[in-house]
Amino acid sequence: MKIISSKDNELIKNIRKLKEKKYRDINNEFIVEGIKLIKEAIEENAKIKQIVICENCLKTEIIPKNLMYEIAKYECIYVTENIFKLISDVNAPQGILAVIDRKIDNNKIDYNSDIIVALDDIQDPGNLGTILRTIDSIGLSQILVSKGTADCYNPKVIRSTMGAIFRVRIIECDNLQETLKEIKKHKFKILVTSLQTENSLYDADLNKKVIVIGNEANGVEKEIQDMADIKIKIPMLGKTESLNAAVSTAVVLYEYVRRKTKL
Repeated sequence: MKIISSKDNELIKNIRKLKEKKYRDINNEFIVEGIKLIKEAIEENAKIKQIVICENCLKTEIIPKNLMYEIAKYECIYVTENIFKLISDVNAPQGILAVIDRKIDNNKIDYNSDIIVALDDIQDPGNLGTILRTIDSIGLSQILVSKGTADCYNPKVIRSTMGAIFRVRIIECDNLQETLKEIKKHKFKILVTSLQTENSLYDADLNKKVIVIGNEANGVEKEIQDMADIKIKIPMLGKTESLNAAVSTAVVLYEYVRRKTKL
């Protein structure tokens, strides 16, 4: 078994580059790290290109044997502890990561859902990852993201999704406004959250809606608000005027769940 110990190894240099969005986009690849995410990637039939394992993992047997049997079916690369720290994005790495091919075979919007979620320039990676996890939790399998939204394949986003990244199809929109206009042709209406309305979430019809979640600082951009068929706000009893974008998304989506499970 060959163990890579040089930072000048071409494969190691290419994996290090994937820490930057520029190279993730050029190569259509991203990194997932840690035992749980590797297990999720295998179970969800992600397009795994390589699995990199720190030599210490073999000594400590931190990776369960049944998972090692599955990992052995892929191209495995073994590296020293120093090299793994070089390519890892976490402070205390578990010693295993995978390079995933992110090429999307089908980028078309599925109009069979009751609701579609669109993100308008969400910036915080933690918010974005949590939203993807929430989307997955309610059984949706797609999300629309504007060009100005944070990179969905950022390592922090990946970790925040807790595996949802493998189940939710991310449809990147060069022009979200034009995409929303196209969706309206399929009998969907646009719903936005706004502080400039008295309409409560709990009174709104959530069937066949595109729910647009806006930027953390500025909300949904004016042009999209002007396109909206419905503006709603989440009623609050305290003095706080607005909620975190991820929390707002969860509140709206779980009102949809409440109604579905009530039927």
